[in-house]
Amino acid sequence: MNTTDTEIGDDLPGTEPEDALHDGMDDERAARVLDALELGDAAAVREALEPVHAADIADFLEQISGTQRRALLTLCADLLDGDVLSELDESVREEVIDALPREALAEAVRDLDTDDVVDIIEDLEEGEQAYILDQLESEDRAAVESSLSWPEHSAGRLMQSETVAVPQDWTVGRAIDYMRSVEWLPDQFYHVILVDERHRPTGYATLGRVLASRRAVLLADIIEDSFRAVEATQEEEEVARLFNKYHLISTPVVDPSGRLVGVITIDDAMAVLDDEHEEDMLRLAGVNEESSLSDRIWDTARSRFVWLAVNLATAILASVVIAQFAEAINTMVALAVLMPIVASMGGNAGTQSMTVAVRALATRELTGQNTRRVVWRELVVGVINGLAFGAIMAAVATLWFGVPMLALVIALAMVATLASAALSGIVLPVAMDKLNIDPALASGTFVTTVTDVVGFLSFLGLASVMLL
Repeated sequence: MNTTDTEIGDDLPGTEPEDALHDGMDDERAARVLDALELGDAAAVREALEPVHAADIADFLEQISGTQRRALLTLCADLLDGDVLSELDESVREEVIDALPREALAEAVRDLDTDDVVDIIEDLEEGEQAYILDQLESEDRAAVESSLSWPEHSAGRLMQSETVAVPQDWTVGRAIDYMRSVEWLPDQFYHVILVDERHRPTGYATLGRVLASRRAVLLADIIEDSFRAVEATQEEEEVARLFNKYHLISTPVVDPSGRLVGVITIDDAMAVLDDEHEEDMLRLAGVNEESSLSDRIWDTARSRFVWLAVNLATAILASVVIAQFAEAINTMVALAVLMPIVASMGGNAGTQSMTVAVRALATRELTGQNTRRVVWRELVVGVINGLAFGAIMAAVATLWFGVPMLALVIALAMVATLASAALSGIVLPVAMDKLNIDPALASGTFVTTVTDVVGFLSFLGLASVMLL
């Protein structure tokens, strides 16, 4: 049969995608596995887990205890293939790798793409790295070692070395014939990359455009406008933002001389963005970004201790401010009743402003060009909310305590507190970012301190002057 423009591949009716063959990890199946582990029944464990997708097995391993994980590894180590290892959370993966027999570990990584191999072994001890590298084919080993030579958290570490690259003067038909003839094509790829005589990428064509074009069409005539290459030394966060900003599916990676060395695909870029978002959320709460539900009790307590200690110090500072007005509080008990309201409103307003600022800094939406405008906007928002809630609290204080001047005091204090909270919530993260301090890590504690100190000073100070 002659090859036509539309006969690019064989249609296989009745063939289902691989993922359709997998079952989910529901509660019933999980209970069966745990019961089998308790009985030491390897056959039952294998029967329950073999139909399950690698990502679901990884989730299951993260949710069970360390003792149960070790029991599973003892009974059925071969079930934990490379796909499962690549899906595991890093803290659990290290534990699993330590418990796996070396032969099982080497077998698990043999069929993975180079980027997944790098992700698994980059944090291992040198001896374990060397053992796994020795088990790889020579070409795979060279590719992994090349990736490991790039800086940590760079595009070079994130990329896979397997690429589909052809000369820029080829036609669609020649490219199709070439891809059919080779046996080393990646399991998944999205673009055919065009390179010049020095192996520098000059463009790429999507597989959809290739399959839809006639054989005589030049690949150079169907390249995508979205094409852009990234340097292997570029930060992976910046690469992930490029994917998100320009809606990329994959992008070539080049060395300092511009030669093609690999490709980054959208799944890896989105994983980086997901990790960054999770890291920012944890840091905003003063929690170690590497924390997970599978961490040991002592490790979790130790990682949280530092920022709890910092928070204690700042709380003492706020208490010192309150102590300066002890006589006023003793004279009018209503001040002690209303103080927590002022502090709570200020803390919440500061957290709102700070969260917006940290997110905008992380996504590069807050820049030198718009910082002044955003700061002014947040200050005005703080004043408006301060006036609104000041009026509400003035009415509440009047009905509650029947002291009109107290109502004026808390109204003014509410305006000052919410305005300072909104201002500090944006200014402090920006200042920390300018000093190369992660704003997500330290902003929360300091913003809370500022809002507490300003709130107590304004409320108790005004009360001392106007009421006593």
